[in-house]
Amino acid sequence: MDARDILIEAHGRLPELVETAVHDLTPEQLRWAPKPGANTIGWLVWHLTRVQDSHIAELLEQDQVYLTGDWAPRFGLKADPSDSGYGHSPQQVAAVAPENAQVLIDYYAAVHARTLEYLRGVTDLGRVVDDNWDPPVTLGVRLVSIIDDDAQHAGQAAYVRGLL
Repeated sequence: MDARDILIEAHGRLPELVETAVHDLTPEQLRWAPKPGANTIGWLVWHLTRVQDSHIAELLEQDQVYLTGDWAPRFGLKADPSDSGYGHSPQQVAAVAPENAQVLIDYYAAVHARTLEYLRGVTDLGRVVDDNWDPPVTLGVRLVSIIDDDAQHAGQAAYVRGLL
């Protein structure tokens, strides 16, 4: 097993985490916050998918999946490529209103399929993809960061689901 295979394996575990966190929840449950200003299940899963989508699109030098379909309106939002949820205020978190759990599952599935396709062709994990950091971020580090972010947010979504 090489590094690419490990990345594919790790990414392959994420869809089940996402689906488990949102399966059969109502739109109201997806927008429920355990306390005012806290992140909702819908926001957490939307955000983790938006981050993965934006990073993979940047690596591919292509448009984000979010912008190529009717995804944004299905979350009650406008299609803004810079809006991944990073730095959202409580009001912005509350504005993410998935029409149902399936839209979260479907959007994640579309982004995940694109990610796996990209990973199958990855060759140079040591290539610098972002020199705005010290040390500069390599492709391998970026791909691990996506896994880390997704797993943390999926776990948070599962925890909030448990509080329901």
